Amino acid sequence: MVRSLKNPKKAKRKNKGAKKGEGSSSNSAPEVAAKVWQPGVDKLEEGEELECDPTAYNSLHACNLGWPCLSFDILHDSLGLVRTEFPHTVYCVAGTQAEKASWNSIGIFKISNISGKRRDLVPNKVNADGSEMDGDSSDDSDEDDEEGGSGSGTPVLQLRKVFHEGCVNRIRAMTQNPHICASWADSGHVQIWDFSSHLNALAESETDASRGGSAVINQSPVVKFGHKDEGYAIDWSPLVPGRLISGDCKNCIHLWEPTSSSTWNVDATPFVGHTASVEDLQWSPAEPYVFASCSVDKKIAIWDTRLGKSPALSIKAHDADVNVISWNRLASCLLASGSDDGKFSTRDLRMLKDGDSDLGTYDYHKHPITSIEWSPHEASTLAVSSSDNQLTIWDFALERDEEEEAEFKAKTQEQVDAPANLPHQLMFVHQGQKDLKELHWHTQIPGMLISTAADGFNVLMPSNIESSLPANNA
Repeated sequence: MVRSLKNPKKAKRKNKGAKKGEGSSSNSAPEVAAKVWQPGVDKLEEGEELECDPTAYNSLHACNLGWPCLSFDILHDSLGLVRTEFPHTVYCVAGTQAEKASWNSIGIFKISNISGKRRDLVPNKVNADGSEMDGDSSDDSDEDDEEGGSGSGTPVLQLRKVFHEGCVNRIRAMTQNPHICASWADSGHVQIWDFSSHLNALAESETDASRGGSAVINQSPVVKFGHKDEGYAIDWSPLVPGRLISGDCKNCIHLWEPTSSSTWNVDATPFVGHTASVEDLQWSPAEPYVFASCSVDKKIAIWDTRLGKSPALSIKAHDADVNVISWNRLASCLLASGSDDGKFSTRDLRMLKDGDSDLGTYDYHKHPITSIEWSPHEASTLAVSSSDNQLTIWDFALERDEEEEAEFKAKTQEQVDAPANLPHQLMFVHQGQKDLKELHWHTQIPGMLISTAADGFNVLMPSNIESSLPANNA
């Protein structure tokens, strides 16, 4: 079963033992305005704890598959291209990091009946004295708020497990044929799998299947290829079905091409241009022969498979290892990257040759960036996760407007002492997970993100993301 999550997200400070609405344990003390708690900046005083503000989310739930999963992917499904009405259903694939190599598996899972509700960012109801109040507050119980939704019951997890030799460093599903997945093993092998039978079984079943009751199935991969070392970098082409690239810790990148016989030819001669481990790969969303790579050598390289085995262009992108990259599929000139020093950058690829492609470098996070991904619905929106246990969402189209801020605070009667030093592009901060590893936007459910960490998965829909959509899914 999927449990609803109550963790410190859009956090409030609260004294232990204090009654609801009180700022301290003393009944005679005056009420003090809440303070926004900044991770990595503020410290909790003795007797204080953080509490989640559930109204910061349209939906918030959590689940786990038993062993932690370093990597996962959201599968494209046939339930609708743009879905806005609750409850939601999602399909995912994930690979475990088990204590022993023989205990690992790939989990193909379905989460259904994901409840939630649209939250109004600006009050739209008026009290008897003429003051405005939040539109959700009058018709929802505290339980509804805490559970992340209203009246739709508990989400259901259905899981099927396939044995995987060794830990799964990264796993990716083909967009055009989501039942085909590629996994990177810590044994140094990349394998391609056909999970169509498991997805068909999940689609036909509505039975709750807990992780303990799900047997591990032995299944052979369609193709298995051995690199010279283990790796993490892998990506399917969004333009050519079946075209794949994989990169390893020995700086080698191999190209996979599909054949007419439902298998793959792997080019034994690697692409070589980096001087250290290849950490991430991304195909261009606009050019079928072009891909980008990033490396521990602090560089980002752009490759064209028609031009040989060396990069067409290479730049120093960060002052530390470049861990992850994301190519914007709505604005193909934009590439985002995250490094080991906690900084992430956005670049205009049209300016690479001129050496002035950096549109902005952000140092909000102070620990390594572990995942980065542009929104599939808003070209200016980017999600970032870090080892500081924060998932942040940024909108680079935003500019600070003091008059608009003052008007918003007046409408909401905001009593929070908000920090003045936060970047104005920072839209949302999600907390509560330990050792965050990877995040993905759902391409068919606007505003939904899923993240994986040492303590499991979170499914979240922040209330201020995709707020321009029609509010017909409440």
